Amino acid sequence: MNMVIKSISKLTVAALIGIISLQSQKAHAASEPKVSEEIAKTIMSKWPYPIENESRRIKWTYETGVFLEGIKDVWQSTAKKEYFDYLQKAMDTYVDESGNIKTYKKEDYNIDNIKTGRTLLLLYRVTGKQKYFKAAAKLKEQLDEQPRTKAGSFWHKKIYPHQVWLDGLYMGMPFYTEWASMFNDTKIYEDVANQFVHIEKEARDPKTGLIYHAWDESREQKWANKETGNSPHFWGRAMGWYGVAMIDVLDDFPLDHPGRKQIIAVLNRYAEAIAKVQDKKSGLWYQVLDMPTRERNYEEASASSMFVYTLAKGVRLGYLPQKFEQVAQKGYNGIHKKFLEKGADGLLHLNGTVSVAGLGGKPYRDGSYDYYMSEKVVQDDPKGIGAFLMAANEMEIKNIAQVGKGKTVVLDNYFNNEFRKNALGYTESYHYLWNELDNNGFSLWGLNFAKRGAKLETLKEAPNAKNLANASVYIIVDPDDASETAKPNYMDETSVKNLTDWVKKGGVLVLMANDDKHCELPHFNSLPRAFGMEFKEELKNPVTGNQYEMGAIYVPENNIIFKESRKLYLKEISTLNVKMPARSVLDHKGDVAMAVAQYGKGTVFAVGDPWLYNEYIDGRKLPASFDNFKASEELADWLLKQATTKLKK
Repeated sequence: MNMVIKSISKLTVAALIGIISLQSQKAHAASEPKVSEEIAKTIMSKWPYPIENESRRIKWTYETGVFLEGIKDVWQSTAKKEYFDYLQKAMDTYVDESGNIKTYKKEDYNIDNIKTGRTLLLLYRVTGKQKYFKAAAKLKEQLDEQPRTKAGSFWHKKIYPHQVWLDGLYMGMPFYTEWASMFNDTKIYEDVANQFVHIEKEARDPKTGLIYHAWDESREQKWANKETGNSPHFWGRAMGWYGVAMIDVLDDFPLDHPGRKQIIAVLNRYAEAIAKVQDKKSGLWYQVLDMPTRERNYEEASASSMFVYTLAKGVRLGYLPQKFEQVAQKGYNGIHKKFLEKGADGLLHLNGTVSVAGLGGKPYRDGSYDYYMSEKVVQDDPKGIGAFLMAANEMEIKNIAQVGKGKTVVLDNYFNNEFRKNALGYTESYHYLWNELDNNGFSLWGLNFAKRGAKLETLKEAPNAKNLANASVYIIVDPDDASETAKPNYMDETSVKNLTDWVKKGGVLVLMANDDKHCELPHFNSLPRAFGMEFKEELKNPVTGNQYEMGAIYVPENNIIFKESRKLYLKEISTLNVKMPARSVLDHKGDVAMAVAQYGKGTVFAVGDPWLYNEYIDGRKLPASFDNFKASEELADWLLKQATTKLKK
């Protein structure tokens, strides 16, 4: 795939670099295309789905999973339907209605084959379709039976016995950890942490802090050091895989699990090591990390992209010190300058990715320096361009004003507390939750808070001074009645007193009701009344079928919350009666659709619908003319700016 496009003028290159350099600033001009979306366009053009070209054979491979991970990130950052459709068409190419995966063979026990399972989990969580769960379950069965070293680390492949490759940690661990989070399989967490700790113990060089590409427990391989079992060199992309694996498993690791601290400790040692081998001039990293001046060694795009992603995300989420943000930014700038190229086809391309680097096999790869220099360097390798897409999206998040830094957004799961059976038959909480990716969830709105620096928490108890002490924003959505949950928790005088005291001290309270047929209003209304608001027991804005225009509510210019959102979709809502200190912030057909109140040092925002759940902001259902996703960003931004209560140190 070495298709270097030469028909590009110096003027075009200069213009492109000029445009890209602006991304280091905190804001983008509205007309400026995001690099992440430009790269996503390239990926979707080069690898269209469904596969209809006979020259492109269907093969279940980890490479697909890498660039699909990047497409997922762009979908969640833009809520554009075409990105989700691409993910679904890709998986539908491989997975039949019974959950069988074309070309996949469990008996190979190839850890690479687990990677693309994360897209299966995503599709199952979003759509609920059983075929995606069944396919993912087959991959989980492989991990249950995967051969292991004596210390418990997965073999890389059945044909590579006793070997642990850094690549394999990325291929298997994020899927494994997400499965644990989805199905509360808590024993997996210790297993995952141990595998990260084990390979660091066996393969980390005490002098440089770098980790060798692979480790052979048996010491039988020709490439293995007979004393340590380690391969000869520090391969850039292997270290890249390892870092991305750590940073991604932490997304699904319980906050109170001891393994989380272990992984973060490994991550910090890792970050120190890769920062030391970053080229000071270009900001990039080399194919063999610790030999930048050796003949034929070169700066490599996929490893550089993975390091940028890992460091930038680690800083943003508080796992790594702030100093590594500069390392990531320098690396990102270097990638733009050296590897990005606008082609005659109008697409943005990524040069400089080594096509492959392995150990053993036929012909035998000995892990020598000469071997690493012998593999082809190509344009738009799926591993490289996928990793760069992840890095680009992460760096674009970095440019979002961090108005939520040091603040915590808490979502109620006490007054709204419904249950269902999951795919394994276990009872789980659902409906308007942060970790819920389907239509009912608040996962995308939660991401919009998180991208502004806020921490997300869930409160499963009645609110009081102690459990709200660290909360900056507290959100109550659609309280249940007896038709929705067996033992509903109704709003009472104690909770009203606790919440009014908390708001008075500076808390920001968000009240999202629903129409009177779908929300317990009689008890709940005792809370908004304390702030001069009351949800009417009614149903307004009914929508018939897919006649979405019936649910349109238009926002006038100069709205205090919604600066760019002009057309909102709110279906079957209750409107509000308001009196001082409350006031309307959005009217619709003579009714108050949204209201705010200043109360002491705090703020209350109220709306008669849970309207920012995934179904109406993820781009899959509503016509693009509606601005609900943009509104979810703007409301998150506004609420965080009102918050004065910060997370206690």
